[in-house]
Amino acid sequence: MSDPLFDGPGDDPELDALERELSGYRFDQPPPELPSRRAEHKPSRREAPSPDVHPGAMRMGAASFSLRGKAPLFVSLALGLLAGVISYSAVKKKELDVRKGWNLVPVVVAAVDVSEGTVVTMEMISQRSIPEQFVTSSVVKPDSASYIVNQKVLVPLQAGDALLWSQFETTKAAERLSTKVQKKARAVTIETKGAQSVGGWVRPNDHVDIIGTFKDPATGEQVAVTLMQNVIVLATGKITGTTNINLVPEGQREYANVSLLLIPEEVEIAVLAQELGALTLTLRNEDDIDVLEDRGRATINTLLSGERTKVLQAKRFNTIQVIKGSSSTETKGSE
Repeated sequence: MSDPLFDGPGDDPELDALERELSGYRFDQPPPELPSRRAEHKPSRREAPSPDVHPGAMRMGAASFSLRGKAPLFVSLALGLLAGVISYSAVKKKELDVRKGWNLVPVVVAAVDVSEGTVVTMEMISQRSIPEQFVTSSVVKPDSASYIVNQKVLVPLQAGDALLWSQFETTKAAERLSTKVQKKARAVTIETKGAQSVGGWVRPNDHVDIIGTFKDPATGEQVAVTLMQNVIVLATGKITGTTNINLVPEGQREYANVSLLLIPEEVEIAVLAQELGALTLTLRNEDDIDVLEDRGRATINTLLSGERTKVLQAKRFNTIQVIKGSSSTETKGSE
C-alpha cells in the first residue's frame, strides 16, 4: 500500500536517501493493546511511601501495628507471672503451716536424775530446745530458772525431763505474808487504784511515800500533806517479793490494794487517814532513804497564789538529775 504523502520525492535529498534504505523493513508484530482504564495503584510493603504522607505518621502506624501484634504475648507473660507469684505464695504458706508448732524453744530440763524431796541446785538443771507446741505456761523457761533453785522437788525426775512448776514446793498457796513482817513492825493494807499507785508501777520491796488528801476541819478547804516517808511495800495484791509470778494467772497480777510495813503507831495514822480522805503513793529510788523534816502543806491558796510552786520548782531544778539524750548530769543545789 502506497502513501501519496510520503511516496513522492521531497526537498531534502538526505531524507530521501534514508527513506529508500528503510523501505525494505516491515513490522510484522501486532500492535500493543492499550488499557482502556488505568488500574488503581496499591503500593506494596516494600515500596517507598508517598511523598504526601508524613514520615512520622508512617512510623506511628507501624508502631501501632507492631504493638497490636504483640499484645497477646504481653498478656500471656503477665498471666504467667501472676500465676507464678500465686504459686510461690501458696507454697510458702504451706511450708509455714507445716513448720508451725515445730519451731524449737528453750526450756529447763533436769541435767541428772533427781530423787523426790531433793533441793534443786543450779548444777542439777540445764537447757534444751523442744518444739513450741509442747511448751505451755506450766513449763519452766530459762529466764525463770532462778525461781526453782534451792526449792524441793515433789516428784522424782530423770535426766532430760522438762521441769514443770507443779513439780516444786514453791506455790502461791504456800506463801505466808507474816514471814515477811519484821519483829515489832506491822503490815497494813490500803486501797489504791491505778493512779494512786503510780499507774500500777509500785512493786513489792519498793520504797514509797504516803500522801494524804483531806478537808481541813478549821478552814473547810482541801489540803494535801505527806504523812509518811520511805515506807517499804510488802505486797501488791497477792504478790510478794518472792512470789513465783509464773504461778499467778495474768488476771490476778493486777492489784487494787497495797500492803505496807509500818510500826504500830503509823498503822493508826494510816487507818484514820484512809477513813477521812484519800491516800496516794509516790515511788522512790531504792537508794533514796532521806527523810524531809519540813514537809509543808499544799492548800487551795498555795495552788492559786503560785508562790510555793515557784520555790519548789527552783528546788526541783537544783536537785533532780537532768537527762539530755543518752547522757545525764546530776545537779546539786545549795543548802
